[in-house]
Amino acid sequence: MNEIIQIEKIHKSFKSQQVLTDVSLSCKKGHIYGITGYNGSGKTVLFKCLCGFIKPDSGRILVRGKELHKDFDMIENAGVIIEEPAFTAGFSGIRNLEMLYLIHNKKNRTKLEAVMQQVGLDPALKKPVEKYSLGMRQRLAIAQAIMEDQDILILDEPMNGLDKQGIADMRHLFMRLKSEGRTILFASHNKDDIDMLCDEVYEMEHGQLYRLR
Repeated sequence: MNEIIQIEKIHKSFKSQQVLTDVSLSCKKGHIYGITGYNGSGKTVLFKCLCGFIKPDSGRILVRGKELHKDFDMIENAGVIIEEPAFTAGFSGIRNLEMLYLIHNKKNRTKLEAVMQQVGLDPALKKPVEKYSLGMRQRLAIAQAIMEDQDILILDEPMNGLDKQGIADMRHLFMRLKSEGRTILFASHNKDDIDMLCDEVYEMEHGQLYRLR
């Protein structure tokens, strides 16, 4: 199958507010898909539907040929950044990653140290996450999203809080992950990020998705 993700005509409303209307999107392996749109346009709700956090009112979502909420309840083998990640504030960055890694019965500190270095963090740093800058927390969130070599990445504003060098570092990282065959869905307000990274670009407006290029 060529498409790793197929979103087919999904609708979602909350009480009387229609949030997603007839949204469809197909994503191939090894491509980056950019979604732009103002706050409240429906981007985050779409990503939450794709992850299984929210169930659409109608339509369907297929991942690797299997239907969400029918064949499985939550997306599998996917790295996700949606809103601010919940880290344990009093622990170091590497300790936070270790605890999350152990949820899946994995233990490989060398691998986690390498992942932290990939996102520009020092794994030997003892500073607790509560004392991290916003940019450092965002780098740690990206490390958490990629640490299990997931083949799908769902990233909602992953550049938030990063300085100029941090943005350049993450652009380089995302392009490398794409070259390894990862499929990346990327929501951003930054036109430069979208233009430089994305193979296909869409705009979410009033809950509807329009292809720009």
